[in-house]
Amino acid sequence: MARLLPSLDLLRGFEAAARQLSFTKAAAELFLTQSAVSRQVQTLEDQLGTPLFERLHRQIRLTPSGQKLFRATGDAMRLLTEAANEIRSQPGTSVTVSCTMGFASLWLVPRLMDFRAECPNIDIHIAANNKILDVDREPVELAVRYCPADLAPAGSVRLFGEEVFPVCAPGLKGIGGQPLKAPEDLRYHVLLEQEDVENIRLASSWNMWLEAMGLHRMKPAGMLRFSQYDQLIQAAIDGQGVALGISPLVRRHIGQHRLVLPFHRRIASPRAYHLITARRAVGRPDVAAFSDWLLRNASQEKD
Repeated sequence: MARLLPSLDLLRGFEAAARQLSFTKAAAELFLTQSAVSRQVQTLEDQLGTPLFERLHRQIRLTPSGQKLFRATGDAMRLLTEAANEIRSQPGTSVTVSCTMGFASLWLVPRLMDFRAECPNIDIHIAANNKILDVDREPVELAVRYCPADLAPAGSVRLFGEEVFPVCAPGLKGIGGQPLKAPEDLRYHVLLEQEDVENIRLASSWNMWLEAMGLHRMKPAGMLRFSQYDQLIQAAIDGQGVALGISPLVRRHIGQHRLVLPFHRRIASPRAYHLITARRAVGRPDVAAFSDWLLRNASQEKD
């Protein structure tokens, strides 16, 4: 029977699109791209063997099958949410935080020992992945969203913004007789870059930085691409190439002289980190303690 039930991700995408009657509005609600929601719905239709929406000019409309499934998914989502909220409302001293892998490994985790020293009785669970979770439907009390200011969730608090600049291992600056003294010297080096799977023009994209420097036609000696930003930074520390450092994520490594700035040419990113608290978790002392600690540490960062 379990194999006959579509995945919850597909049903959530369908439910949001059916409720909003818009793939675009559903995508904004779920923090996905419009194409991602459209693919979810298409996959669900393929699995069920029937269309769930009529695609009209600039609008969508539920088919009879879609209306039937929408009623069922709406009831199911409501029951699941009510049950989860009842369970979460029980007193506890465990806080789950959703954030990206890069933010977790490069900024948050190195500081957790300080929080443990302040609040040893509060357990912290870091849910680090690059999937945006709905804090009011998932077992998450806090979430750190990485997005432009105009897409920050309502009620969120800005932690800090970021700047982007080249970084490399100290020994790489003069490797192969090709020192890094100016942006033009990057043509002699391997550039490290994070894969952009959703076409959102990542801040760590070399194309963006080189365009800002007037070097959009420059070709490097080679490229190495990584699925996660923390992997990319580790490769830079190991001397495998030049990465685009995102402050404040790489500030600790710069302070420890594991990374250096070959030249001080920075660009400001339109994205920032925002903290959001699940509605059911507002007022919980353990959540407030961790939230306050995050904000104190974030206030020490300079954009």
